[in-house]
Amino acid sequence: MSLSDVDPKYPVGRFTPPATISPNDRTDAIATLAELPEQLRNAVDGLSFAQLSTPYREGGWTLRQVVHHVADSHVNAYVRVKLALTEPWPTIKPYDEAAWAKLHDVAAPVEWSLELVESLHARWVMLLQSLDDQQWKCGCHHPESGPWTVELLALMYAWHSRHHVSHITHLRARENW
Repeated sequence: MSLSDVDPKYPVGRFTPPATISPNDRTDAIATLAELPEQLRNAVDGLSFAQLSTPYREGGWTLRQVVHHVADSHVNAYVRVKLALTEPWPTIKPYDEAAWAKLHDVAAPVEWSLELVESLHARWVMLLQSLDDQQWKCGCHHPESGPWTVELLALMYAWHSRHHVSHITHLRARENW
């Protein structure tokens, strides 16, 4: 597949939950979450201020906003997993990610979010590696998208990790950066 064949909005495709989730699927998701900090750092390594200020697609976020979004989103995901593990099917609070991406802290250096993602993912991976089969089936209820088990959250955020790293790497490849 050439770069021109890649959907710039969904470069790795949309998230499709599997009919059943195997222990191997969970292991793969944990590995992806463990790899994200280094992959995200490598994706933006050496980019200038102007390049980080470039949208990954027409109408999309800048690369800086993407990095900060990953940190924001994954902080929320980590909290959701912890709530699911400590409360019986809590209803979680949605947030307006597009509004968050417009707040003033989006001007912060990407390094701040890279460091946050690194520490957050170390703890998240440690937690996920400790779960037994029963804990993987714990879950939360999202008011807009319904029930999410911990294992489904892990798979979705593994996809989310690949999705946003690909936004950056595909733009770099298109622009020959």
